[in-house]
Amino acid sequence: PGQPNVLYIVQQSGKILRFARGRVQGTFLDIGDLTDSGGERGLLGLAFHPGFKDNGRFFVDYTDNDGNTVVAEYNAPGNRTRADRNSAKRILGVQQPYANHNGGMLAFGPDGKLYIGLGDGGSGGDPEDRAQDLGTMLGKILRIDVDAGSPYRVPSDNPFRSTAGAEPEIWHYGLRNPWRFSFDRGTGDMWIGDVGQDRAEE
Repeated sequence: PGQPNVLYIVQQSGKILRFARGRVQGTFLDIGDLTDSGGERGLLGLAFHPGFKDNGRFFVDYTDNDGNTVVAEYNAPGNRTRADRNSAKRILGVQQPYANHNGGMLAFGPDGKLYIGLGDGGSGGDPEDRAQDLGTMLGKILRIDVDAGSPYRVPSDNPFRSTAGAEPEIWHYGLRNPWRFSFDRGTGDMWIGDVGQDRAEE
């Protein structure tokens, strides 16, 4: 994020460490007291705003102490080496029915929108068929515009924005636990690492 040769290490227990010149330079953010970690829960995702160098904005995805997913925005003022914990702004909250399949991946796409991966809610075999249900955010990739609206705007070209009963933030559905995804630098295509069950991964 505008800082060559600097890595940020996201720890499931709730810390983000800043790593440079061969060693940890300090804690960028610590929200361990807000995070229920262990198993598939915890601090699961980090995405820097494309303009982080100028605006200091970044976003995290974590499991809160009630076991639910929270996406929050923070700011790193000054030289951008440490976040201001008091700058927290809740962007999105999703209730989790089980302890596994929390997803957690965040990334800004080539279009500047924030994409959020959410698992199907957990258990095994998606017992409530949430991944196929457009009325829930679980089992989906969401797409939101964090540069408009409060706390965000739903992009006008999201595919289910005008579908009755659907969550308008949904960009893609039918997933089990899209714990990681990325965008092809040449084509802009999204590649999703999802989890299978029993015999194969996807």
